[in-house]
Amino acid sequence: MPLSAPSLDGLLVAGSPPSYRRHQPETTLLYRLVEQHYPAFLANLETEGRALPDYVQQELTDYLKCGRLEQGFLRVRCESCHHEKLVAFSCKRRGFCPSCGARRMVESAALLVDEVLPLRPIRQWVLTVPFPLRFLFAAYPELMSRVLGIVTRAISTHLAQQAGLSSKEAPTGAVTLIQRFGSALNLNIHFHMLFLDGVYVQDPNGEYGFRHPPPQPSSSFTACCSASASGWPASWSGGVSWSGMRTTAT
Repeated sequence: MPLSAPSLDGLLVAGSPPSYRRHQPETTLLYRLVEQHYPAFLANLETEGRALPDYVQQELTDYLKCGRLEQGFLRVRCESCHHEKLVAFSCKRRGFCPSCGARRMVESAALLVDEVLPLRPIRQWVLTVPFPLRFLFAAYPELMSRVLGIVTRAISTHLAQQAGLSSKEAPTGAVTLIQRFGSALNLNIHFHMLFLDGVYVQDPNGEYGFRHPPPQPSSSFTACCSASASGWPASWSGGVSWSGMRTTAT
């Protein structure tokens, strides 16, 4: 097991064997800030009769243990040269740890590209909702599933109609990622939907082929958004704001 890959002026040489470099979170600025100020922050809250939610405390506590050898590790040994490496346990949290968050992001992207998304045109649809609905969705996550179903049906029907067919005759596909916060870490529940920009149509022989509709005017997207909003229960105040649509190809 090599200690490091061959390099030239700090760059990896093409075709060099992979190597492992242990993550050391204690050397990062974020870790040092949390480690230094988090206990005092909790103490100040306690003197004021307040406290962080349990899940927030658990997130920060686990982050301070992530990647630290003293919190547990695996001992990995090369079968050929018998060289050993210590691999520290990670916190595997979703909300705060940059290392675990980046690893999950990369793994999810690789899964989508390699095993889920076909080599077809993809369009991203972004759905944002008014502030009252953001709080509603945060308190009742099951409502997000209802909304996602309504929006998915509306877009699927729109794509099928552009192909001159019904949604039952021309299925499509989509992957949705739900984001719960904005750039300022404020509550901003919104959907990022990766939709196939077209439909699958079955020929007389039973084979499916992909049909990509011609470019559509913006009015057709507006009509699709209106159809989606009309499917929401009337008791939900507010409306739907479609923050943007852009086309990417894979």
